[in-house]
Amino acid sequence: MRGAILLLLAVACGAWHAGGAACPPDGTGAATQGGGVAPSTPPSAVARRVLRRPMERVASMDPLRAASVCDAQAAGLVYEPLLEVDYRARPYRLKPCTCSLPEVSADGRVYTFRMVEDVRFTNGRAATAEDVVYSLKRIADKSNASGGMWIMDGVEDVSAPDARTVRITLREPLHVFPWLMAMHYAAVVPREEVEAKGSAFGLTAVGTGPYKLAHWRRNHEMVFERNPDWRGWKDAPDAGHAIDEIRYLVVDDASTQWLMFLTGQLDFLGAVSRDNWDAVVGPDGLLLPGLSEKGMTLNASGSLSVFYIGINMKDPVVGTNRKLRQALNCAFDYPQWQRHMNNRCMPSTGPVPPGTAGRLETPFAYAYDVEKAKKLLVEAGYPGGVDPKTGRRLHLELTIGRATNDAREMAELMQSFYARVGIDFETKYMTWDAYLRAVSEGRTQFFLLGWVGDYPDAENFLQLFCAKNVSPGANHGCYMNPAYDKVYEAALAAKTEDARNALWREAQEIIREDCPWIFLYTPKSYSLVWNRVKGYTPCDFPYGAEKHWRLEK
Repeated sequence: MRGAILLLLAVACGAWHAGGAACPPDGTGAATQGGGVAPSTPPSAVARRVLRRPMERVASMDPLRAASVCDAQAAGLVYEPLLEVDYRARPYRLKPCTCSLPEVSADGRVYTFRMVEDVRFTNGRAATAEDVVYSLKRIADKSNASGGMWIMDGVEDVSAPDARTVRITLREPLHVFPWLMAMHYAAVVPREEVEAKGSAFGLTAVGTGPYKLAHWRRNHEMVFERNPDWRGWKDAPDAGHAIDEIRYLVVDDASTQWLMFLTGQLDFLGAVSRDNWDAVVGPDGLLLPGLSEKGMTLNASGSLSVFYIGINMKDPVVGTNRKLRQALNCAFDYPQWQRHMNNRCMPSTGPVPPGTAGRLETPFAYAYDVEKAKKLLVEAGYPGGVDPKTGRRLHLELTIGRATNDAREMAELMQSFYARVGIDFETKYMTWDAYLRAVSEGRTQFFLLGWVGDYPDAENFLQLFCAKNVSPGANHGCYMNPAYDKVYEAALAAKTEDARNALWREAQEIIREDCPWIFLYTPKSYSLVWNRVKGYTPCDFPYGAEKHWRLEK
């Protein structure tokens, strides 16, 4: 798999990346004046139920081109894939969308999907199985160069035996395949609209979903109107309170977003920045009483993502010295990092985040322990952090893809951790595009990245260590271990979930011992809503989520 969204250290650098600027979980890099502004009650609703929320710039409404989180959120209002993630179920599970849950052949290679009733495009035409086949083949077409092409890598054939049946044959069994059919890339699009509009298709939107794109002032505002003919409204609870209009407003500055929310110009704020933290959250981790009394709710949850310092395993200093890599993990002072982050994170104990099927739950042997780090440095050949070749402190270099104030502060904090054990951990800054090229080409010694899952299975994270995925694939550190690959492939071939998860845990044991990363943290997600917004639930798959929300007048 190559689909998980690549992240720059979002809290430090203010951007999630997936081929374009994506929605930051924390708008950083701007000073706040929010603490001195008295919050107001949101303005009374007019006849139409209108939701206003900030959003990063959307590059394209074509699901094929929706490479960022925000692209996918916008496209998810209009377009629908074959399946969808159940918005409220925990642990996550799949449910029908344009198709019912599939029938799977005994050998695990053939998936048969049946289209649900009354799936219609907003141009009035009924969607058929041929539309699904066209949409999936469009993703697989190399000439389209879709960032989602990987979801079709294992597909041998797609066909429509009749107008309501889709049959997908895989080359080999792949237990996570249904999750791929819930991704926004797999959305159903009308062929006639694609062919008529050509390269301009992404500037419009004709889907089968709950909303229609009514207005798009690029880089300023997107307006979506409820699609009254969407089949889902018929059986939805409180459909009469569903949102009639959604306004995505491009507001770059975190302080401005906060002030707009305080004054009722926004109904939802998807993140609480570190700069604004003390103006929102008290020492107990709860929303400040004055804000809750005004009608706000603070939501907190974990996230299906991991942040890490990647290690170039081809580097002659760290790539061949496992004891050194273990020592670097032990020297990372997570408790101090957590305090710096206002407790907005959880410790990373390996490559798989909490809440993921197959995660290894045992304690990490190389968690923060300065004395252990010093002992491991002796075993690594660097007693006291001194390089015997030079007689000086061991010099290591971390590369970061942004040079914001927050990034520099966090880099300085990390440098202080390693200075305690005698290591000089220098930081180098690059532009984002140059940084991605440098990481992909193996020109960094250490690099700062993150990974957010496409589906809640350990495979989506453990693929980052497969030899077949070395850079420019997702294995950017070029970690290669035949023993690991053997366990990974055995897990993919496992016949039962229990057997597969046992092998995933074995694979994690190998990774945690080899330490090809410095494991940092899993971020916590915080969001704010005015209480007139009902039905909101924090979710790692927020694409088109507003259809589940309701607004009180």
